[in-house]
Amino acid sequence: MLGCALGAFGPARAAEQQVPVYPGTVHTRIGNDLVIGGEYYRLAYFTTTDPMKKVVAYFAQKWRDEGYPTVVEGDLEDEAVVSALFTREGLQRGVVLRTHAGKTVGFTALRDLWSRPPKTPPQGLVKLEGTLYSQDLATRDDPGGSQNRTSLVTGDLNDVQRRVDAELGRQGFSPVRSTVTKLGGGTQVTMEHARKGEQVMTTISEVDEGMSTVLQTWVGSDRPDAVPNDDAVRKSRESYEQEQKAKAKGAGK
Repeated sequence: MLGCALGAFGPARAAEQQVPVYPGTVHTRIGNDLVIGGEYYRLAYFTTTDPMKKVVAYFAQKWRDEGYPTVVEGDLEDEAVVSALFTREGLQRGVVLRTHAGKTVGFTALRDLWSRPPKTPPQGLVKLEGTLYSQDLATRDDPGGSQNRTSLVTGDLNDVQRRVDAELGRQGFSPVRSTVTKLGGGTQVTMEHARKGEQVMTTISEVDEGMSTVLQTWVGSDRPDAVPNDDAVRKSRESYEQEQKAKAKGAGK
């Protein structure tokens, strides 16, 4: 299983399982170990001046020579996908290829076919009534991890903003700041909410009449990459205390 193969859960194997690698290129990891659609993944990307057909041939021949069931899809000119099942290890390795600026761009993936992450709801993220589509992504470096949710929701921008703010307030998050940006003739709202040791960033855009996208990221203040969200927590606490003092003063009149 990937949980064991990656050495992150259970007994570590002798060698860590890696994403596919194309010779002579630098592979850049995308995040750490990811949870996408309820499954464990590792992702990376690379670029090469080699034509796409040569890259496809390399992976297809390598995996077939090793005896793994391998599938090649696409026109092999502008796009292609090479995928192989490593049945004994319970893994799937794949390469998605595209052409860009005269180069071949590859996204490599290692997917676990056996193990599944615990079904715990993402922290601090909302799922609104009228959600037509929702996709979660999380890193596996808890407690300093991050959790992300992308949603397509019925409702105009102001309505969805109000509902997100209300739901985060119900979870104990306080608003820190809100900004409005004009993009390509449309409007985008970015909100920050915080509670002790946590922060949620929400970006809302109206993509069609009565339809909006909601992009959310939750982070904890103990992240190893030192995301500076402690300041947001402090400001939200100060704002809350000021509101409470104002309410107390008004009640005493």
